[in-house]
Amino acid sequence: MSDKPILLVVACALVDTDRRVLIAQRPEGKHMANMWEFPGGKIDPGETPEAALIRELREELDVETKEACLAPLSFASHTYEHMHLLMPLYVCRRWQGTPVAKEHQALKWVRPQNLRDYAMPPADEPLIAALCDLL
Repeated sequence: MSDKPILLVVACALVDTDRRVLIAQRPEGKHMANMWEFPGGKIDPGETPEAALIRELREELDVETKEACLAPLSFASHTYEHMHLLMPLYVCRRWQGTPVAKEHQALKWVRPQNLRDYAMPPADEPLIAALCDLL
């Protein structure tokens, strides 16, 4: 048993018509700066993972989607030094708007088999296999 708090966050693999996945580069000054991650973020109290993801995609990427467009794919459960992270990953193939980096340094569309070429946080890495299997 661990005495570390559990942090519940949600992530999204936006998938374009060419079957590429959007990844975002963490900004300077943040924990794990410059690493690449799937967009998403913390789930607020009383918020469903889907509602949190819709909000986070709007805040981080300036895109709109609906709950019906979010399909749960997998999840990560990873222990960091000060907490345990639990992160469901959703796939989204339909959204409105063009993603822009509002909170990240950069965005990149990547083929799933090439995701391992990018330094990602340890919690994100296990999710790559599920994306490769899907796409």
